[in-house]
Amino acid sequence: MNPELARLIIGHVFLHGAMAGMRLAAPLWALQEGYSPLAVGVLLAGFALTQVFLALPAGRFADAHGLKRPVRWAIAASTCGALLAAVYPHIVTISLAALLVGGATGATVIALQRHVGRTVVRQTELKQVFSWLSLGPAFANFIGPVTAGFLIDHGGFRAAFFVMAAFPLTMWLWMRNTLEAPLDKAHTSTVKNKVWDLIKEPMLRRVLMVNWFLSACWDVHTFVVPILGHDRGYSASTIGFILGAFAVSAAAVRGLIPFFAENATEWKVIVGAMLISSVIFGVYPFLPNPWIMGLFSIVLGFALGSVQPMIMSALHRITPDARQGETLALRLMVINASSVAMPMLFGAGGAAFGVSLVFWSVSAWVGLGSRVAYGMREIPDDNMDSK
Repeated sequence: MNPELARLIIGHVFLHGAMAGMRLAAPLWALQEGYSPLAVGVLLAGFALTQVFLALPAGRFADAHGLKRPVRWAIAASTCGALLAAVYPHIVTISLAALLVGGATGATVIALQRHVGRTVVRQTELKQVFSWLSLGPAFANFIGPVTAGFLIDHGGFRAAFFVMAAFPLTMWLWMRNTLEAPLDKAHTSTVKNKVWDLIKEPMLRRVLMVNWFLSACWDVHTFVVPILGHDRGYSASTIGFILGAFAVSAAAVRGLIPFFAENATEWKVIVGAMLISSVIFGVYPFLPNPWIMGLFSIVLGFALGSVQPMIMSALHRITPDARQGETLALRLMVINASSVAMPMLFGAGGAAFGVSLVFWSVSAWVGLGSRVAYGMREIPDDNMDSK
């Protein structure tokens, strides 16, 4: 890993960590205030809602301005959102914070993925750099919830929100000296206006659908584990460590992928991850204590953590260079549209039938979805070189 990529990853840890911490603190605050699981689902959906509508504009903004300018705006929005929740914690202000922090994180992801994807030319290098880059969110999903949970238990919700507001500012310290990648002048407005034509490509639809299945698994774990832990009387720190265990294992497997990228076949890794996830979600409601839940979270993290580098590599290989920014934005729109709808659906299901049914439904869903991932074996190995 080169030093510039390392600095980008470290900076991303802190900005993404603010969202991860807020995603733990916000639902716990709402549950403490007596709001229902459905209300909590609506609140969590806010973290994805702005990403749905901002994805394409953010992708085009990154195509026009590169890396630094989009990230500066994202840092400002994320900091202001968390500060708003800290100064006046209320369901309205925390919902607004969710919109700002979520939108900022999504814009940053697009700008970073676009920048890093332009630094390599070989298929194996794509898997390697996206594996390294994906370490940022993985570590952030540990640092954010663990820090927020500790602060909630020992300093209250306002302390947690204030620290989450400080996290994004750290990113600029790490990336301010990054060299911009050359802008692609071939990405004209005519191409931009035909972004929905991308959906006509059968293999792109398949990859996006697989990404949707797996994104739902992340949403279930992030959303339902705090509710399950709250129902069982676990502390915020305990819930944070369960989520943190998942994040650490996801980071660990992503750190290993660059060393066996030559032999990692995308569709095989993804199908295996989906089948493992199906089994774990099926047994999760029966786990008797937080230690066992943490152990299964580690296994789930290994499975789901291996997926994103494979998805990103596949997307870059099947997409023309001039449209990669749009494809990244489209991917973010799809998974965040799911993240808007799914927490509300999970919340309604949990309120009506209990959280166990949510786990079992997703277990069946992702298990059946592995058949879609199996079709990714048709992606040619030399597709990237032919573009």
